[in-house]
Amino acid sequence: MYASFIGIGWLASRRSAGGAEADEFMVAGRAMPLWLATFTMTATWVDGGYLLGTAEGVYRSSLASGLQGGVCFGISLIIGGLFFARRMRALEFHTLIDPFEARFGARWAVVLALPAVLAEMFWSAELLVALGSTFGVVLDLNLATGIVISAAVVTLYTMAGGMWAVAYTDAFQLLLVGVGLAAALPFALTAAGGVSHAWEVYQAAPHAPSLTSVSWWDVSIMLMLGGVPWNCYFQRVLSCRSPRAAQAHSILSGLMTIALTIPPLLMGLVAFAYAWPPALADRLAAQPADALPLIFRYVTPPFIGLLGLAAIVGAVTSSFSSSILSAGSMFAWNVWLRLVNPGLRMRGITIAMRVAIALLGIGAVWMALKVQSVQALWFFTSDLVFVLLFPQLVFALFDSKANLIGSIAAFSVSLVLRLGGGEPLFGMPMLLPYPEWLPFKTVAACAGLILLPLVSRATQSYSPPRPLREVASIQ
Repeated sequence: MYASFIGIGWLASRRSAGGAEADEFMVAGRAMPLWLATFTMTATWVDGGYLLGTAEGVYRSSLASGLQGGVCFGISLIIGGLFFARRMRALEFHTLIDPFEARFGARWAVVLALPAVLAEMFWSAELLVALGSTFGVVLDLNLATGIVISAAVVTLYTMAGGMWAVAYTDAFQLLLVGVGLAAALPFALTAAGGVSHAWEVYQAAPHAPSLTSVSWWDVSIMLMLGGVPWNCYFQRVLSCRSPRAAQAHSILSGLMTIALTIPPLLMGLVAFAYAWPPALADRLAAQPADALPLIFRYVTPPFIGLLGLAAIVGAVTSSFSSSILSAGSMFAWNVWLRLVNPGLRMRGITIAMRVAIALLGIGAVWMALKVQSVQALWFFTSDLVFVLLFPQLVFALFDSKANLIGSIAAFSVSLVLRLGGGEPLFGMPMLLPYPEWLPFKTVAACAGLILLPLVSRATQSYSPPRPLREVASIQ
């Protein structure tokens, strides 16, 4: 399977060999057909955290918890298509950071690029953890071995072919997801006594408490709006042939992403209703993120289990390749080219992107081996992007009076308010006295949405607004 990934990536890389190479590498020469753009976007969002997290959430607490991530990210794609995709494609930007550079200047755009690149790295690490743990459950493969081999394969074909290689392998990997889940689901449901029996068992049993109403909405808003300002999303938007196609692909991808929550949701019901041996029941109780891999290993026939493993591998590798390509593109285009080496030619930009992709792949492997969680990293990435970048993107694109001082004020206050709420993942305590009923993540983002236009209008004479225009292309 990994050999097929490399083969498809190598064949696709030949398509970007001529012409403006960096443009082909980064946004597929803006020539990606609608079907391929839709498949690669869906494959990117349907990742390991999506599949494992949905099954885990249903098994551990409730249907609402299991559906939250996949449905909210699907809605984020629809929101992006309705309000952002068409404008970004019409302006012919290359990355998410380009409108920030146009409005606020290259130096501050680099600061705004930092959370975007870090978020992609966190996401990449989460993907590798999901993949490594799955290999460990299904094949008894050492976690580090599974992570390193997977990262090496995906990084190799991403470096070789850029956006075209990632898109075509994404399409193949999404096919693996569909085939693997479709093959495994009937066997798993039969082993659990059928859908009706599994549902009856699920309803009758007590469940761990889920998020409070306030926390649930806080996280849901974060996922829906925080799913928009990701470069891996806009990289596909900007690769489409027209603004209209960019909008259509985003909405179609959102609908497909929501629909694909159904198979892992049913798998979560199976994990709850199946009569596990005591040792496996204890293991599942201690590590509910292993629900889906354990079903593939012990509930389905061996060959079907391998198809299920292929589904998880396809989901994870498609998203990992998208993530490191996205981060490498932002670093090379918005940091290295704009600040370090403005005279770099197209071929040099491509080389810089390939080097950045390799380094980011190595960094993601290191993080995956140090921080082994599934949903925590997945949620934190959207949290960071939502609070810091969503307000910046809204006003960079749609407010002609947004200026540098307003952007700095909004970013700084939102960052302080968010970090003041603490972060258990990194052992950060709560520093601000937020009451339990207050959705502090949403409050931090709203502070940016309010401050950016107000401060911008109050400081027009000190910092004149810049027109939103395409960042100059390098010929």
